Amino acid sequence: MEIYTPKTKIKLSPVIRNGREFVEVTFGNDNDIRLSLSKEENVLLVGGRAYLPAEDFVLAEFFDRYVKMAFIDYSAIKETAPRKEEDKRPPLPEGYLEKLQQVRYSDHTVRVYTSYFRDFQQHFEGCKIETVTPGEINGYLLYLIHEKNISSCQQNQRINAIKFYYEKVLGQERRCYKVNRAKREKTLPDVLSKEEIKKILDATVTDLRFFCMFSILYSAGLRISELLELKPGDINESRSLIRVRQGKGKKDRYTLL
Repeated sequence: MEIYTPKTKIKLSPVIRNGREFVEVTFGNDNDIRLSLSKEENVLLVGGRAYLPAEDFVLAEFFDRYVKMAFIDYSAIKETAPRKEEDKRPPLPEGYLEKLQQVRYSDHTVRVYTSYFRDFQQHFEGCKIETVTPGEINGYLLYLIHEKNISSCQQNQRINAIKFYYEKVLGQERRCYKVNRAKREKTLPDVLSKEEIKKILDATVTDLRFFCMFSILYSAGLRISELLELKPGDINESRSLIRVRQGKGKKDRYTLL
């Protein structure tokens, strides 16, 4: 039996950009991997590299998605093989996942909320989760901040995951926690000069498909995920407009063609 060995190599490395921790994914010029990475949540693509927020990165899940596409070198971020350990956290309470799906949260948000809420359940294992007091929850959040050094983004996501259960699933009154919500870091975006944009477009001019893709990304200000979802009917040539369906926040909008 022939054993398939991927020719492309993906290298994972921990990096810091603008004071924030990322996992850098180096993949060369493999277009299939580029397209797959472009669909990842909050990804930043720069040439043959992609940057994924470290607080949301799960090595085992990434490995499962890309192991058939490339050889994955994860030695820089993990010394042992990526094996899925048995999840010993308590199962979600009845109605939590169903309510998330009912309000049509994105798949990424569902994964984050369910994972963080199961962490919360594990911390209070042995207690009836519906009877945990706001004071105990405040203590848990302070523990995560001081002992686990969670990021401001993760702090807010964990608070939202907890509030969702008590307010949306159990229907209790809105809860206010004494732990101040962390402010998100405000960093300046990486900006390309006109000369750099021209070099990118010139490099793709021999491939009409990629030339069109990069031209639309630049001129219309689209996200990569929005570009990949475009249909011919979304292009209004007479009005020089592009209709973006269900973009960020599941909102439709028009942008210039």
